[in-house]
Amino acid sequence: MTPEPSKPPFYPKTHLLAASGVAALLSLALLVFPSREVEAKRTYSGLELDNGAEQIVQEKDDLRAPLALPSEGDSPFAQIQGPEQPNAELDNNKNNEPTASVAPPQDPTQKQVTVSNGDTLSTMFNKVGLSATVLHEVLASSADAKQLSRLKVGQVLEFKLSPEGKLERLHSQLSDLESIELTSSDKGFVFKRDLVKPEVRQAYARGVIDSSLFLSAKRAGMSHNLTMDLANVFGYDIDFAQDIREGDEFEVVFEEQVINGRRVGSGNILAARFTNRGKSFTAVRYTSKQGSTSYYTADGNSMRKAFIRTPVDFARISSRFSVGRRHPILNKIRAHKGVDYAAPRGTPIKAAGDGKVLLAGRKGGYGNAVVIQHGNSYRTLYGHMQGFAKGVRTGGMVKQGQIIGYIGTTGLSTGPHLHYEFQVNGVHVDPLGLKLPMADPIARAEKQRFLQLSQPIMARMDQEKATMLALNKRE
Repeated sequence: MTPEPSKPPFYPKTHLLAASGVAALLSLALLVFPSREVEAKRTYSGLELDNGAEQIVQEKDDLRAPLALPSEGDSPFAQIQGPEQPNAELDNNKNNEPTASVAPPQDPTQKQVTVSNGDTLSTMFNKVGLSATVLHEVLASSADAKQLSRLKVGQVLEFKLSPEGKLERLHSQLSDLESIELTSSDKGFVFKRDLVKPEVRQAYARGVIDSSLFLSAKRAGMSHNLTMDLANVFGYDIDFAQDIREGDEFEVVFEEQVINGRRVGSGNILAARFTNRGKSFTAVRYTSKQGSTSYYTADGNSMRKAFIRTPVDFARISSRFSVGRRHPILNKIRAHKGVDYAAPRGTPIKAAGDGKVLLAGRKGGYGNAVVIQHGNSYRTLYGHMQGFAKGVRTGGMVKQGQIIGYIGTTGLSTGPHLHYEFQVNGVHVDPLGLKLPMADPIARAEKQRFLQLSQPIMARMDQEKATMLALNKRE
């Protein structure tokens, strides 16, 4: 027996009319009062979410808040059109998107460009819309104006243009101490270079070497140039290519350049102490009454010797002086009458002492070489150079420490290095084992004046060290 189908429930007519009325009111409310979710979606479509995920999470949290309806009398479109908003803005915002706050436009007459690799003054002018004719006028305005073309990567050029696009001013801050500026006048362009005179005060630094001198000096607050100066001061007694050991210690009193309480550079080393393998060396800077400046030990003996120990800074010794070395290219036993210093191609080479250049040119298996005669007894040779420094030529004179050339691999060479030879009265000697002759000490007439300078500064160094060690011990 088939069951009868169930009949739909019966609702009174009055109930159905009431339900229809409620549905109509709800539809009208949704049309007039958009939900917060709809507004949020409009916000997402109208704004770039530069603030990242935190902004998105915050807005999603806001969606859970109770719906706030406009108060009585407010227009339901108040979020889109205010009572005083011009109709033109409505035309520009047809999608009902809120207008994001826009930063005021930059002054088109002020332009700033940064020098990149490969840039020239011509390309910099072109970037700001200045022609080659203007550049020519600038460079031809004076000899000093040509300094503008000496650009460095990262340098910033600030241009001020007239409303017509003509150059009114060009300014560049070269360093904390130096800036250059070009301004337009009725008579053409005027170039000006400004130098700020910093306050100079004494500073102290101390370090213990655990890996390299440069890393330890950097941790002590010393600049690269100051570290190089320290190596040069003690370069007569310490070979920084092979003598440095872990645990070596250095102390430096130096000039510090300060502007508005901020250090912007360093000056001369006034005094220093370097302990190498347990042996201490001291140096004090002194300028004589005649104006000659040099470094002396604390008791007045000259730090300077007739020859520096190493003609290449921080190079690695790749081959020593030997009478029975097998030549790496000729593959036969041949005396190695010098010392080889391996270093990157282009590393500067310094003259070991004052002297006359007997040769600056090709010399057989030595490739590009320089030979210097020092007085009557001493002669040095520098081989396998990549090239010669400006002004170094046969027959010329050089000073101790002057750059004479650069590391290369010319001649019979398997890699970039310097071959350095030292002769005494025509006989080759080992430059690493040679006892170097001393330069003259402080003149007797100036000894007392020197001690009045050296004793207080050495005492300060001792006091600074004691204070630093005491602080470290507390920590």
